[in-house]
Amino acid sequence: MKRLVGCYILAALLAACGGIPLRSIPRLMQLQTALLEASPAELMLAIQVDARLVPPAGAVPVMHLMIQAREIGAFETIDKKLPMRYSVGSNRSLELAAPSVGRRWLIYSFPPESQAELARIQTYFHELQSRRDEIKGGSVSVGIAQEGVAAQNPALANTRWESWLQTSYKDGFFELWSGTVAALLKQANTVGGKS
Repeated sequence: MKRLVGCYILAALLAACGGIPLRSIPRLMQLQTALLEASPAELMLAIQVDARLVPPAGAVPVMHLMIQAREIGAFETIDKKLPMRYSVGSNRSLELAAPSVGRRWLIYSFPPESQAELARIQTYFHELQSRRDEIKGGSVSVGIAQEGVAAQNPALANTRWESWLQTSYKDGFFELWSGTVAALLKQANTVGGKS
């Protein structure tokens, strides 16, 4: 029980200083499992930005998914970066709040190639789970690199950036991170491009 309380306190501290809303902590704690169970076609990232922000051509968020064995060689490590694509869809149809004046949504989903790769990773993960008796554990880590989407325009550095994630249509979007464009870029440089 002490450990669980410690995890919630740590999560609250991270939320307070890292741009993660407290109300999102429960969903974030279940994110690894949700991603490994989700329909790849339903996964979406919605980013609300200043309307003047135009992402560089070809820039898209990338999901980094890694599955590693606790003991080296117990199973093949998965280390994949799955690019997303810009999606045409209205915030109203996706049940996202209308942006305020001067802001807009950028909506991303997985293209068919990334969907197929994620489905393959999910199948592999379920195979590993069925071998629990012979495998001594491992770890799953997930990151979403989105800093490439943020144009490096000094005039936009202090504008607000909001990232929202959907793992299923049924559960809808939840806020993943918010802060300034400058904070996003700084965080990406600090943690190796994952935010």
